[in-house]
This record gives sequence, C-alpha cells and structure tokens, in this order.
Amino acid sequence: MKISADTQKAISLILIYMALLFSLIGAAARMKSQFHARLEISTAGFVVAAILATLGVITLLFSFKNKRD
Repeated sequence: MKISADTQKAISLILIYMALLFSLIGAAARMKSQFHARLEISTAGFVVAAILATLGVITLLFSFKNKRD
C-alpha cells in the first residue's frame, strides 16, 4: 500500500504535535511538587516525546523524498 506524500506530511505533523503534548505532560509532572511518582512520569513523557519527534521528522523526510519521484 502506497501512502501519498501529503498523507505522510499530515502523519508527521500529528506525530510532532503529539511529541509536544508529551513533553508538556513531562514538564507538568516535573513541576508538580506534591506528586510522589513525578520523576517516573516526567521521564516517560520526555522519552515518548523524543521518540515521537524522531518518528515525525523521519516521516517528514520520507515525504519529501516521495514528492520528487
């Protein structure tokens, strides 16, 4: 199944915005002072954000490659 370049760009944009959301969740968990599991949640949020941002950038780069063909 072939995905068009516009669809790949849309998917990459969704992944990048999800990465932003998870980084904000990680930052909010780090700022919460009375929450006992804040370190685990903030670390998990930042790790998921990094993975999603990487996938979004890779998908975006592949969409530019398919546009030239």
